[in-house]
Amino acid sequence: MPGGADFQRLKKGLRSGKLATVCEEAKCPNIGECWGSKKETATATIMVMGDTCTRGCRFCNVKTARNPAPINPDEARSTAETIASWDVGYVVITSVDRDDIPDGGASHFAEVIRTAKRLNPALLLECLTPDFNGTSGLAGVHLVANSGLDVYAHNIETVQRLQSTVRDRRAGYAESFRVLEHARAAREGHAQGPVVTKTSIMLGCGEEPAEVTQTMRDALDAG
Repeated sequence: MPGGADFQRLKKGLRSGKLATVCEEAKCPNIGECWGSKKETATATIMVMGDTCTRGCRFCNVKTARNPAPINPDEARSTAETIASWDVGYVVITSVDRDDIPDGGASHFAEVIRTAKRLNPALLLECLTPDFNGTSGLAGVHLVANSGLDVYAHNIETVQRLQSTVRDRRAGYAESFRVLEHARAAREGHAQGPVVTKTSIMLGCGEEPAEVTQTMRDALDAG
């Protein structure tokens, strides 16, 4: 069972800030390794916009609902203060999908980032975002990309053939790569400097080696 002083330190901070983590909500098997590392490196992936998602990807254990509870208006402040208390240099923030909100939560995500950076300008922030497909779309991607983050992440999850099997029907292969392309383009020539884009793929869903190779090529082409 996960434990140890640093594990408890992170857990206490998250509970006091009333924050959710994808580590817990998605039942990640590596939670003990990440939360229980030595103080300088122990970290958790904070999940903003609630603990309930409007989408139902087959691989994910996060709760789902068509109309989740309203977003906590104090979340940006509590998230920033919790991160500051960890005394780490690199943090990952992700979120559930919120198709029930007109902009998909893009403006809220951007405010979380701005507040975290305001409290700790030296902090490196990686943000794993939704696609905002069907809500604010690429305008939402642009807003979040220019809010002060350092790494814009959006996961392709699986190869093209298995998208409809693994992911929610509202997500898509081309759509996800379009998010990454737009995030990179949004920061070109910007005062904040260029942004690093990142994606991830799961293995073991029935993909073929050639399909994995092609997905990696497509990711490289997307920047």
